[in-house]
Amino acid sequence: MTQKQKLIEIAQVFFKLGSIAFGGPAAHIAMMQNELVSKRKWMTEDHFLDLIGATNIIPGPNSTEMTMHCGHERAGWQGLFVAGFCFIFPAVIITGLYAWLYQEYGHLPEIKPFVYGIKPAVIAIIVMAGYKLGKKAVKTKILGLLGLVAMAMALYGINEFIVLFGCGTFGVLLFFTQNETTKLNSIIPLVVLQHPDVSKLFISFLKIGAILYGSGYVLFAFLDNELVANGWLTRQVLIDAIAVGQITPGPVLSTATFIGWQMHGISGALAATLGIFLPSFIFVLVLNPIIPKLQKLSAIRAFLDAVNVAAVALILAVCIVMGSESISDWKTTLIAISSLIIVFVFQKINNVMLVFGSAIFGYLLTLL
Repeated sequence: MTQKQKLIEIAQVFFKLGSIAFGGPAAHIAMMQNELVSKRKWMTEDHFLDLIGATNIIPGPNSTEMTMHCGHERAGWQGLFVAGFCFIFPAVIITGLYAWLYQEYGHLPEIKPFVYGIKPAVIAIIVMAGYKLGKKAVKTKILGLLGLVAMAMALYGINEFIVLFGCGTFGVLLFFTQNETTKLNSIIPLVVLQHPDVSKLFISFLKIGAILYGSGYVLFAFLDNELVANGWLTRQVLIDAIAVGQITPGPVLSTATFIGWQMHGISGALAATLGIFLPSFIFVLVLNPIIPKLQKLSAIRAFLDAVNVAAVALILAVCIVMGSESISDWKTTLIAISSLIIVFVFQKINNVMLVFGSAIFGYLLTLL
């Protein structure tokens, strides 16, 4: 396959994923695992796990950075940019449309009946990915125990950054108790800057994108402190922006598009969007080529193994929380059980069909 053909393939795959990837980072990564590892065989489960681990220890939106890593694996730096852009693009366009409607009419379109059926189906997709990745990540009994501890910590509400680095540190300490020598060096670049009019809006979102750890939902705490507390945005608009992030596919950080539009129209939307995502492209561009070298260092291999187990535990913890929130009656229970049967028994059925089928099924059930 030529480079051009690979880039076209990457564009098609990630545009599709960006158009149907409801449910947050865990769901996005689950869909990537199914599409790129299980079906297309772009990489092994082990390497995919290492990419998840690497993504979790740098700032930025996890699932968006995973698209960039996967694109780089397939077609180098060009694949990185094509994958990231095509995954982000649908969410930005849909969010931009919502932002315009909101500005014109003062409320959001009603699509909750369709989302009603999507969430239980997404949970089934996450369970399948967690099962497959977990089989690869749990290499020893002690890593399995570490995963259970990490899941308990996540469910208890401990910050996921602390969970990941805590598990990674434990893995390294365990390695040092069994081995005499090894070196461990790491550098994480951070960027800090300041505020509004369009150029200041760009810098403000660039700063957030450069220091944002964990899932995209942490973004809202940053925005409340950065924009609402300083009087540049009302809390009601922020709440509505959060709603947009929940009901649109793709990365939740496309919420920046909505907020930028409310503050400075289309130019503000473009500035906020570019600012929030630019650091991720830079971080992944720097990190991806050195991951194979890091894997060869025994201590870092131990760190990544522990982080990988913790990452799978976090994915499953998100699944449990989503399930408790989304599966609330016999209708959502029926959709969830049906989706689990489909992903485990009829594994060749595409996630696109499952998501859209569940949306229609959920809508029909709401009419009962």
